[in-house]
Amino acid sequence: MKIITGNDLKSGAVTWWNGAAWSLHVNDAADVGDDAAAVIAAEEAARRVNGAYVIDAEQTADGIRPAHIKERIRALGPTVRLDLSLDPTATPDKVL
Repeated sequence: MKIITGNDLKSGAVTWWNGAAWSLHVNDAADVGDDAAAVIAAEEAARRVNGAYVIDAEQTADGIRPAHIKERIRALGPTVRLDLSLDPTATPDKVL
């Protein structure tokens, strides 16, 4: 599956395209297939996201898992300080 990630313009938080808007949670990400370039162009033009790009991921029993370790760290937070991981209840206005 192909998903889109980028950064929120106001907070800088990592975001994931859910098919209609941006979410802080990778498990909300939607498979964009061949539509990624059009979504990225429209969202960056509307200034809702910065630096958006497509990544490979897979749907597992535990949710969506980015294929590359870099993207897994972006999705879930640090690997050695779990206290710094993303709060599951986080919203864009209370990330930082």
